[in-house]
Amino acid sequence: MEASDWTYRGEGAVNLVLAYNGTRSDLVGKVLRIQKVPRNESESGHDYSGLNKQECLLWEEFNEIVSAPTREIAQHYFVQHVMCPLLGSRHVDAGTSIHVTPEFLEAVENNVLQQRPAWRVDATKVNPLCDSVMLMSDHSVFPLGMCKEACSISVEIKPKCGFLPQSEFITEDNDIKRSVTRFKMHQALKLNQEKISEVSAYDPLDLFSGSSDRVRMAINNLLKTPQNNFRVFLDGSLIFGGLGGGADTTSSEGGEAFENSLKNVIQAQEGMRKHYFLELISKTVCSSGLLDRLLEVQKLDTTDIDGAIHAYYNLISQPCMVCGQLDKDQSTKRYHSLHSILMEESLKIVRDYLIAATAKDLSMIISFRPREAGNVESPYNIVSLESTNQSFDYKASFIDLDLKPLERMEYYYKLDQQIVNCYVQMVKSNHQLDHSRSTVGA
Repeated sequence: MEASDWTYRGEGAVNLVLAYNGTRSDLVGKVLRIQKVPRNESESGHDYSGLNKQECLLWEEFNEIVSAPTREIAQHYFVQHVMCPLLGSRHVDAGTSIHVTPEFLEAVENNVLQQRPAWRVDATKVNPLCDSVMLMSDHSVFPLGMCKEACSISVEIKPKCGFLPQSEFITEDNDIKRSVTRFKMHQALKLNQEKISEVSAYDPLDLFSGSSDRVRMAINNLLKTPQNNFRVFLDGSLIFGGLGGGADTTSSEGGEAFENSLKNVIQAQEGMRKHYFLELISKTVCSSGLLDRLLEVQKLDTTDIDGAIHAYYNLISQPCMVCGQLDKDQSTKRYHSLHSILMEESLKIVRDYLIAATAKDLSMIISFRPREAGNVESPYNIVSLESTNQSFDYKASFIDLDLKPLERMEYYYKLDQQIVNCYVQMVKSNHQLDHSRSTVGA
């Protein structure tokens, strides 16, 4: 492969994504996922091998995952054998692992350096010791045979967690989790850390509700504050949202430019195209049933991190650090049952929690193309937009199905505590401020 044929598409915390822009027919409509590593980490100090001993125990029923020589290949088999059956083979692409040279990796990294957000460049680099990358379908476009004009449009959404946990293991201090979404509370922390300049009005419970009105409201709120949760592509090129996955990115094209970019897709008068495009997305989300299946996988987390962290310490055969920080009577009463279960039960709790964590953090891409009049047959699903008298082929895919490392369990617990504490303090501060104002007013 020629490094110059690959262009920057975006990136997350652990992977760089490049889209093919060359002429090879076998690579047209493909993207590469290239593993990244922290820039400040010495190459000798990082383990690029496969899963560790406890992870092999966790995934032992999947022989190809535990025997994979590298984590990248284990990730491929995780998607193929775990996420694909849960989310449906039509909507999941495990990709193909292909060999690459160090020279290719160095060249592509240099080629896309100027397109990457500066904070991403400072934090991470392409893994120079990786000898393989993942070749996958570009889900933002349709395969060869597209219509002649630029008319394939895709929306990428990070739905986030679509339910409120009701686990018996949630502590009294964390009881707010039963009534306020994780997304809303995390927004408060990000605002406090100045990672965002304003909180999003998006509510995942609206998107997962199945109500057309609430789904439409969710899509509208994502459009108003996309952050890293909403992007739009026209024939594979980003036209709305942020490239580098930053939490406070807005849009590359807004207002009139975005409206104008829809002219080959939505047949409506100027000023109404964006409105009907959002209607198209909302209708597809409601009718496809995609989020129903996703929610089932998210709900594999039945104990919440407040419970799963105890099963984690059982698994690694270490004293529970969480119980050590709690009042003895409180920890004995609430968590004794968790520390008394069989190892098989602990494994299941942690495994299901990590699978659910992947489902809560993935992205969903829905791609549309207008159907030509009289064209009856199609290998794709069809959705009608009565407002413009149009029909569209659409396909939906789940992406970013990363295998979560077992060692992240402690991080997940600490982050959860930080999120809850920040939100509770914010609510208290606002209440005190309101009380002070009412007292002054009186």
